[in-house]
Amino acid sequence: MSSAVPMHADNPGSSRLLELTLHACELARSASAKVADAMASGNVELLSTVDQDESELDRIDQEFDDAAVFAITESTVREARELLTCMKFVIDLERIGDLLSSFADRATAVFPRIAQDDRQDFVRIASVLEQMLSNARKAFVDRDINRALSILKSDSEIDRLRNLIFIRHVEGTDGLPATLGSIQVLFMAQALERAGDHAKNLGEEVCHYVSGRTVRHLARSHDKPYEQLFIDWIREKQKARG
Repeated sequence: MSSAVPMHADNPGSSRLLELTLHACELARSASAKVADAMASGNVELLSTVDQDESELDRIDQEFDDAAVFAITESTVREARELLTCMKFVIDLERIGDLLSSFADRATAVFPRIAQDDRQDFVRIASVLEQMLSNARKAFVDRDINRALSILKSDSEIDRLRNLIFIRHVEGTDGLPATLGSIQVLFMAQALERAGDHAKNLGEEVCHYVSGRTVRHLARSHDKPYEQLFIDWIREKQKARG
């Protein structure tokens, strides 16, 4: 499937906001990649460029707020639904930018004290986050529920890696007080985990936009993981049609 931006020739305002949304996806993905590269290579200067991506995400968020009402009032129902999804995307992406900027600031301050095991796990987490954000953009453009569901599954890997870091710095201290370096590492791990939660929201929004059903609501009254429930629901719809 093509990942070209679907433009709306009869509604330039709608097209502009869609373009901003997809650009915001790329900025957040780029910031995640810079975090991974910096942790892997030891090039701390890369971390300073994360703030540039975060500033641009803030600008996009402001432009979107200023233009959204006018664009929606001039939209068809289908375009309005798309713009509402874009709005939710930009909110989560702006928050991801803030969290990655917070991570970068802390990492810059304590980089020499970050243990190799922690650096490796940060590389893994940031790489998973980068892939989630890349998939979110593609899933939205291609209306691809399967790709969106892969984002939900990836979040559990971020949680697992965050937990490993916490175990090393909290349960593995033998009763000794946490060092300043450990406290900063825990804050950094938490920032990346929360960024993963916001990326997961993007996958859920794509599922809702494409299907008209909310993934979370399906999970509340069943025991299955909600991504499996959503897949089951899709299969039932396909059987009903065919």
